[in-house]
Amino acid sequence: MVHALDEIRRTLKPNGLLIDLRPVEDHWSVEVTSGQEVQVAGQLTDMPIGKADDEAAFKAMREVESRRWFIKEKEGEFAFFYYWDTPSEMKEFMEDEWQDFEKLEEAVYQRTKSLWASANADARVRVHVKMLITRWKKL
Repeated sequence: MVHALDEIRRTLKPNGLLIDLRPVEDHWSVEVTSGQEVQVAGQLTDMPIGKADDEAAFKAMREVESRRWFIKEKEGEFAFFYYWDTPSEMKEFMEDEWQDFEKLEEAVYQRTKSLWASANADARVRVHVKMLITRWKKL
């Protein structure tokens, strides 16, 4: 990652900005929404490779900061939501796309199905993801 950040630094103009925008593993919650109501079914299990990727990204940014390639100007977190119409669509997506990063435990899946089945007809399933955004200035 440090090599890639060096290439970014090389191509940025002086005082150019780097925006670091990424999800952060944090036991994302699985929720059922209907109208204004949100019911939490449980949390996803962070997988070791996802946690390792997070740590590698944080380590790389600390490294380039210590080398004075970039300086952190501002950092924050915000919520991002993935939505599905049914629990089975959510499960299928996770098995295809997130299998190495997040695990949907069977108990959470069953709770999600139960909440969804008893909710209004407009109910949807979502995963609440923690996003990190950091603005770095090239020195």
